[in-house]
Amino acid sequence: MAGPRPVASLVAVTGTGDWDDAGFRDRVQSVLDDFVDEQTGALAPLGGDAGRLLQAARTAVSGGKRFRAAFCYWGHRAVGPAPADETALVRACASLELLHASALVHDDLMDASDTRRGRPATHRLLEAEHRRAGWRGDPEQYGAAGAILLGDLLLSWSDELLRRCGLPIAQVAPALEVFDRCRSEVIAGQFLDVSVQARGRADVETAMTVLRYKSAKYSIERPLHIGAALAGASPATMSQLSRFGLPLGEAFQLRDDLLGVFGDPAATGKPAGDDLVEGKRTVPPPPAAAPARAALLDRSLGTDLSEDQVAGLRAVIDDSGAHAQVESVIEELAAHAVRALEEAEIDDTARDVLRGLAAAATQRAV
Repeated sequence: MAGPRPVASLVAVTGTGDWDDAGFRDRVQSVLDDFVDEQTGALAPLGGDAGRLLQAARTAVSGGKRFRAAFCYWGHRAVGPAPADETALVRACASLELLHASALVHDDLMDASDTRRGRPATHRLLEAEHRRAGWRGDPEQYGAAGAILLGDLLLSWSDELLRRCGLPIAQVAPALEVFDRCRSEVIAGQFLDVSVQARGRADVETAMTVLRYKSAKYSIERPLHIGAALAGASPATMSQLSRFGLPLGEAFQLRDDLLGVFGDPAATGKPAGDDLVEGKRTVPPPPAAAPARAALLDRSLGTDLSEDQVAGLRAVIDDSGAHAQVESVIEELAAHAVRALEEAEIDDTARDVLRGLAAAATQRAV
């Protein structure tokens, strides 16, 4: 990998033409709302309990940055023009947001998170409903069961929406093959993550493997591939998109990891230092850190921390140089990705928009 270059000069949000990012997010949300409406009608005979599950699904697919849908759309446009029925393409792109919602519901349960986007996490929401109703059994177990089932339902829907997006099945079939690999990678990556947390240790190589398969590939590289596959991309073009998408996905997830430690709760919708409380080993001190400080961080991760303790651990990470080190890696990965983008043989308008998306993915505060 080439040495670092100033990321601002490489991924400035410029040249995005007439693309309406907010309008695109609204279109994706409309597709998701309509799809949940359709499923609600189909499951109406199951009664009120199914209705509550579907309401939780509606909440789970509301809001968000829609990066995965956007990278899918511009992966398609990088290779070919928008289809005559562009709504069908947007429906295909929205399927990735159902996959993302599924991963978040399951991830919140596995991490015992209380909130998501400023709202109660699904398992906490259902647990609270059980308590209010005074039902029999364990409210926490009920919440966990409901979250597992909702995550599974959203995962099933993601495949259904892509298959029924409205594009010819011959066009969709290659994208489905990529989508199959993507879902397997996410699930296996999640298990790698919980296993690392259970062992309580991870070297840099292992941490990067978790990061790559739990999030980086399904956040950017695979959405690009799915969109490109819908446009009939060649293996060579897929490889060019990987050289852009994979390092950018890694930078994106490292930014997310930093936000999990240093992010403003008012912006992230999560408690301060949430990843520290959950025991995530994503921003460890470098080997040169003082042994006593490293030991403090090690024994504190995954415990119930006060605000003062969170602030103290943040200071340890800052003082060790780990924060600055991760910022440097993010900058280098983003620069590497955009250099690959400049070299790719793709549509120039798509290149401009993807350059802007790269900046939005790596320079965000939420």
